[in-house]
Amino acid sequence: MAEAISDKQVVAVLRPFVRACGPMLDALRESDPFGLQARASDDLAEVESGLKAKLIHGVTSVKVPGTAAWARMTGYDRSSWWMNRVGRFTALLTSIPGLGGALADRLPVQDTLGAASQGLLLCAIAGEYGVTDVGTRVRLIASVLFEREIDADLAAGKHPEHDEAAEADETAKLTEELRASEKKHGKATVKAAAGTLWRLGRGLLGITGELEKRPRGNFLHRAIGMLPVVGAAGDYFGERSGLREVWKRAHVWLTEHRT
Repeated sequence: MAEAISDKQVVAVLRPFVRACGPMLDALRESDPFGLQARASDDLAEVESGLKAKLIHGVTSVKVPGTAAWARMTGYDRSSWWMNRVGRFTALLTSIPGLGGALADRLPVQDTLGAASQGLLLCAIAGEYGVTDVGTRVRLIASVLFEREIDADLAAGKHPEHDEAAEADETAKLTEELRASEKKHGKATVKAAAGTLWRLGRGLLGITGELEKRPRGNFLHRAIGMLPVVGAAGDYFGERSGLREVWKRAHVWLTEHRT
C-alpha cells in the first residue's frame, strides 16, 4: 500500500508551482500583453482624429487582458474568459497524449498535464478575485483539485522545514524555458508556453497520487479516451469538462474565503 501523501508534501510541491504560474499570468492581466492599445496609437497616428478615435475604441473594446473593456468586466466574467480561451489551449495540449490511447493513459502524463492546466487556470482565476499571495493560491488548488483543506500557515511556508532557497531554485527551473523565450524573442512563444506547461506538470509528479482526485470528464469521455487516435478527442472534451468544474469550484471557494 502506497504511503499517504502529507499536507507538507503537497505544499512543498505547490508553492513553486504557484510561484511559476504567477508572474506570467500577472503580466498578462496587468499590462497590455497583446500591444493592442500601443499598436492602435502608433499605427493610427496619421489618421484623421475622429476616425482614429472610433478605430481605437473598436480595438480597445475587445475583451482581452490589457484593454479598457477588460478593466470594466467583473471578476467572474474575466474568470470565464480565462476558462474559455486559455482553457481551450491547455486542454488541447493536455489531450495530445490521448493519441496513444490506453497506453498513454497508463502513464502519469495525462494527470500531470491535466493538473498543471487546472492549476494554471486556478491561479488566473484567483488573480481576478484579488487573490495574489502564494499561500492562498496553494490552499485554493489543494481544495479544488485534491479536496484537501491546508492550514493557512503551512501553505504560507511558515513552518521550520520550509526551504526558501530550494523553493526559489525549483521555481526558476519551472520557468526556465519561458524566461529564455522572453529574453530571445521579447515575449513567450507558443512553444515556450507549451514547454512550460509540461515542466509544470512534471513538477507535480511528487504528489502523483493526489492528481487522480482532480475534476475530469465523465465515463463516456474516459471510454473514448481509451481508443487509439480518436482517444485524443475524448481526452480533450474530458479535460474541458474538468476545467469547467474547476471554474465552478473556484468561484465557490473564492467567494467563501473572500476577506
